Amino acid sequence: MVVPVLSSSAVKFRRVLAHFPQELSLAFAYGSGVFRQAGASAEHGETNMLDFVFAVDDAVTWHMTNLLKNRSHYSFLKFFGPKKITTLQRYGAGIYYNTLVPCNGRMIKYGVISTDALIEDLFHWKTLYVAGRLQKPVKILAQNENSKLQAALVSNLKSAVTAAFLMLPESFSEEELYMQIAGLSYSGDFRMIIGEDKSKVQNIVKPNVAHFQKLYSNILQDCPQVVYKHHLGRLEASIDKSPEGQFTQLMALPKTLQQKITALVNPPGKNRDVEEILLQVAHDPDCGFVVHQGISGIVRSSSIVQSAKTILTAGAKKSVTYSMKKLYKMTKGGLKKTA
Repeated sequence: MVVPVLSSSAVKFRRVLAHFPQELSLAFAYGSGVFRQAGASAEHGETNMLDFVFAVDDAVTWHMTNLLKNRSHYSFLKFFGPKKITTLQRYGAGIYYNTLVPCNGRMIKYGVISTDALIEDLFHWKTLYVAGRLQKPVKILAQNENSKLQAALVSNLKSAVTAAFLMLPESFSEEELYMQIAGLSYSGDFRMIIGEDKSKVQNIVKPNVAHFQKLYSNILQDCPQVVYKHHLGRLEASIDKSPEGQFTQLMALPKTLQQKITALVNPPGKNRDVEEILLQVAHDPDCGFVVHQGISGIVRSSSIVQSAKTILTAGAKKSVTYSMKKLYKMTKGGLKKTA
């Protein structure tokens, strides 16, 4: 199974790639500059900052080459060299961002993550930072023949569906499923309190249901608990909410999430194994809430460290500018809701 590549033209995004070292295991564009969000005009999408993530096998070599090509993209950290930049990259979500970079007449932001760190996040949800981005529609611009990375991309989507099933009621609409999935990586993110539009998840999903369908149709068609009527663009779900059914789903969750759930439920001083604790959670009427709390714990810690890193990687001036843009979008979203 392959992760679907969304079909609209990506020429302008690939032109951006031409400015960077080409040793990429995966490159994708995401966010409001790529996919229209509810409440935003088409013109607004054409002026939004474009967001990219580049996965690289050798981060030190990639940053060394990029410093030669694009030294001005980096903050004062450029004076410390590629090894120190790569060391800093490993903290938080394992990704290093250069932001507010002028390129081809647009402002762009790009993050660099090692292929190994990306694979770990996709399989195990260590930080759910880049894995969360890839649970929503993205525009894949480059991808090499790395079978482990390909398997990790699919595993991440399956895990997102499993977690959503645990948090949703027994039956739900297709849009509700995508809303749950899209919200996973925002659970516990302190930026949703200050810095992001409170309607962000809804704004992402509503105009892009067709893109979510392309991303998840193969997984949903293979899921015995879902009758997926692709030709009608509709699903009929009947999720097994019995303790046995929930235990099976809990055991299929990524390792880090299982560990977070275990830490939440297991009293201090008791040394029970993960399977025993997940069986207890499966019998809990609040099973879905416990899963949500576990996800929030993963996202909270990685988002705080990653945001603190931004002050260093972007520099003080760019950090303030970027934060002000986020606050403006949040305030604008709030005003629309109260209007």
